Amino acid sequence: MEASILMEKAHGLKPPASWRTILYNCGLIVAGSLISVTGMNAVLIPQGLLSGGVVGIAIIIHYLAPAVSVGLMYFLLNLPLMLVGWFQISRRFMYYTILGMVTFSLAASWVRVPAVHIRDPILGALLAGIICGVGGGIILRSLGSAGGLDILAIYFNKRFGLRVGMVITAANAAILLAGAYFFNLEKVLYSVIYVYASSRIIDNVLSGFNRRKVLIIISSRPRDIADHILHTLHRGVTFLKGEGAFSGAEKDVIFTVTTLTELPKVKDIIFEIDPEAFVVVNDTLEVLGKRHGKRRIY
Repeated sequence: MEASILMEKAHGLKPPASWRTILYNCGLIVAGSLISVTGMNAVLIPQGLLSGGVVGIAIIIHYLAPAVSVGLMYFLLNLPLMLVGWFQISRRFMYYTILGMVTFSLAASWVRVPAVHIRDPILGALLAGIICGVGGGIILRSLGSAGGLDILAIYFNKRFGLRVGMVITAANAAILLAGAYFFNLEKVLYSVIYVYASSRIIDNVLSGFNRRKVLIIISSRPRDIADHILHTLHRGVTFLKGEGAFSGAEKDVIFTVTTLTELPKVKDIIFEIDPEAFVVVNDTLEVLGKRHGKRRIY
């Protein structure tokens, strides 16, 4: 068993996924699809708002021809995109995505939830963005998607490293411009709020669990600070070689990554050892490697 896995790795092959992994990914896709459909049927469509991507096209067609189901139109529009995912991403990704596409399409047609009556369209757009964004983010935390522009977003993320939320936002803008031709501009502007809110929530759901703080520390006692960070917080530390521009003296600059909850402890350690230390704290979008997270392979 171990020998076969080692041979697969040596030849660049992935070992077969366990049933637990498969069920976990299927559960994310189904749960995320149901949440997204709930936001769409309970808030987005009752508010008369537009969406972006393939869902947006399906909703526009539904508004123009109410007899046409959003779920059925979504399924039909996804068929060409299936080819992109099948040949450009991976077979495993597409197996999960077919599940997501079918689940979303059936749920959009069959799930009936009471409409949430909100008079303020801005609040309606924000609520729809939060619900649909959470659902979309949960889906994309799996190894698949629910189809639509998620396929293109994953493709561009894999090929060019572009953020999923950014790709979806750009594509959504094009769909909304088309929607402005059929509907009044006010509805489109409210829909922009929905699209922005949902894309931000998607990015937060995708990377919010793996956000860290980067610290760059310049001190006259770098070794003492590094030892305390290593042995007290058990965080890795890297020394960068620096040189003072005015003094010309060589310095060991500390580079470390920590969590938001541990940041106050790191600050306490630094300034207890050297009250004159110079510290820069930066946000990170994502940190991969060691204890911080693993790269997702679709």
